[in-house]
Amino acid sequence: MHDFHTHFIPPDVITWLKDHQKTVNAKWVQKEANKDEFLVVNEKWGFELKPAFIDSHLYLKEQENAGVTHSVVSPIPQLFLYDFPDDISSELSHVYNLSLAQWTKTAPQNISALGTVPLTNPDKAAQILHDGMNLGLKGVIIGPGLPGRMLSDEFFIPFFEEANRLNAIVFIHPLLAEDQRLQRRMMPNLIGVPWETTICATDFLLSGLIDRYPNVKVVFAHGGGFLPYQIGRLDKGYEQWKQVSTNLQAPPSEYIKRFWYDTVLWNQDSLDFLCKIVGEERIVPGSDYPFDLSVWPPDEKFQQGAASLLG
Repeated sequence: MHDFHTHFIPPDVITWLKDHQKTVNAKWVQKEANKDEFLVVNEKWGFELKPAFIDSHLYLKEQENAGVTHSVVSPIPQLFLYDFPDDISSELSHVYNLSLAQWTKTAPQNISALGTVPLTNPDKAAQILHDGMNLGLKGVIIGPGLPGRMLSDEFFIPFFEEANRLNAIVFIHPLLAEDQRLQRRMMPNLIGVPWETTICATDFLLSGLIDRYPNVKVVFAHGGGFLPYQIGRLDKGYEQWKQVSTNLQAPPSEYIKRFWYDTVLWNQDSLDFLCKIVGEERIVPGSDYPFDLSVWPPDEKFQQGAASLLG
């Protein structure tokens, strides 16, 4: 069984964070006596640094115990470092990507990995993507854009051109929504995370970017957010408004089948609906392990999607 959506922090990355603790404002905070320390970077999105995040032997043992035979490991979104100058995010990207690539070589039958890139500098991002895939990475995990910039913006062309040339996996993972209306009751995570994916995925679809870069294997986290549920509304807009249809060669309900989606939905009816809308072959098992809201163990179905995505 595959698990496409998992996260890990190699020892070299922890060392880098400690060496650059002041630069990136990294803190290890003991919030509760019965929990591990929380890692907080730049006062955003702190999370419990569970042993499975940083102990490779424990990580692999937990995967084995859950019946997972192959895991795709991604950097954590808290360490994309898009808030910092690109020389900082580039440096950590190199450390993170090299560490993950070296780890996969020790157990290639059990793990493969995606890297991270300095999305704030698409030329550097393209080069680091190239370097990472030369090391054996399958592609990269990125956020849903930058403040004031959607992924469909011309700004990101160098990155997507290289991803297209390399037939790379681009796993789009949301960051916490900063909408002030959501700053209570864990809503930045509960609905803000899938909402960020919804905005990104809808823009990506309507931009026609997938026609421009057909070799990029785009994966949306958490079942594509709310987009699959509202695809009928997009189709109706396609019929009514040129602003919706201009960049497309078919209705949105056809384009939505050209992306991949993980199974991190926590609800069988939701997963069944996604399968009906996009097709079983476009869904990959995922868990979001070891974050608090992980679906553990991952759904053992949808192996066909994982096989086609990973090649």
